Amino acid sequence: MFGYTLIIPPGWARIPLREGTADAVKNICDNAALRISREVPKDKLIEARLELHRRLAKVVKDAQRRDGLDLYIPVEPLHGHIAPASFIVAKVETQLNDGVSRQDVMTRLVSDFEFTEPVQIQKTVGVRGERVIPADHEKDVDFPSRHVDYVLPIPHSQAAWIVVSFSTPGDPESDFSTLLVELFDALMTTFRWRTE
Repeated sequence: MFGYTLIIPPGWARIPLREGTADAVKNICDNAALRISREVPKDKLIEARLELHRRLAKVVKDAQRRDGLDLYIPVEPLHGHIAPASFIVAKVETQLNDGVSRQDVMTRLVSDFEFTEPVQIQKTVGVRGERVIPADHEKDVDFPSRHVDYVLPIPHSQAAWIVVSFSTPGDPESDFSTLLVELFDALMTTFRWRTE
């Protein structure tokens, strides 16, 4: 059995997606309500807490559909705003057909990315991909988003990979978007495998 560890920045939270999900979401909503309770009337506070819970539930459900293990989101404001970013750690398993290598699978997992490069994380050679997904109003996607994925083969497994997928909506060419991508890349340098 494998596991992993990551050092996440202050102000971010982990939501486990296999068990303990509801408790993690409740804690995030409770803490957010505590932070703003002095500034907002009680009826507005209840409304804001319900809206936050609804949005988190939607994001969690999407991450679970993507075989996510964990979802990481910023939960505390930085300079008055919560960063519009998140990342998912997911496990991908597939059978390797004859003549298909682990490298072939990693390359396929990032085949629709505009930019890819090899990476080495804790002696594991993987692939990093980066792309921009345009807004799509028919799918209720109002803003373009910048995505970065790391695909790493799970050690001692012939057919399993970890995919760490980061996204941030908004102007993909902005300095802020670039700063968030740099933060995510720095965070990935702390990724470590753990045997469970």
